[in-house]
Amino acid sequence: MGRTGSSTAGRLLVAAADRADSAAERLLVRLLRGAGIDGWVLGHPLGPYRIDLAFPAQRLAIEVDGWAWHVDPDRFRNDRRKGNFITRSGWDLLRFTWHGLHEQPAASIVEISQTLAAAA
Repeated sequence: MGRTGSSTAGRLLVAAADRADSAAERLLVRLLRGAGIDGWVLGHPLGPYRIDLAFPAQRLAIEVDGWAWHVDPDRFRNDRRKGNFITRSGWDLLRFTWHGLHEQPAASIVEISQTLAAAA
């Protein structure tokens, strides 16, 4: 405490504790926290899949799509199957990209908030 870099180290520890799989997921977590939105779970299991970020009580799944992950055709196809499985299981599904979260954070939070309100 009080040493140079301690606040940065603290932020890194919080990010690591979240267990987010990507920078985009960590950004989404920061946005949700900043907006005071809670009730979410990272890596929520659903059937054979794990939802990137889920609101289980409202059955809202959020998938964060990145270019690096989806350059492989098999990964891309599997992600489509996962999305279909989520919706067939009775969940709402929202998809965001790094660019959308980074460039339009307020719009992303509004969309999530409105979807949560509709599910309540």
